[in-house]
Amino acid sequence: MKPEFATTNLSKIKPKLRTQGRVSGNFGKNKVSAGSSLKSLGETKGNVGNLPKQEEYLRRLNVAFEETTDSKLKRFIYEQIRDIRIQNGTW
Repeated sequence: MKPEFATTNLSKIKPKLRTQGRVSGNFGKNKVSAGSSLKSLGETKGNVGNLPKQEEYLRRLNVAFEETTDSKLKRFIYEQIRDIRIQNGTW
């Protein structure tokens, strides 16, 4: 007795081999175009503004550290000040 697939056309279907351009080991993947359709996501045409200089940021952190009473915020500010001063070599 023969299996059913031996008498049907299913055993004769050959899968197509699809690669990206030349053979690069990407077997079984569909052809895709280069780049992303989401490339412009996050871009803005508006005026974004400027980041403060590191000295100004450090001054603002010191003021905030003296004014706040929240322990978590104080810890974050302290770590930021420490990291900046270590980076500048003034710690």
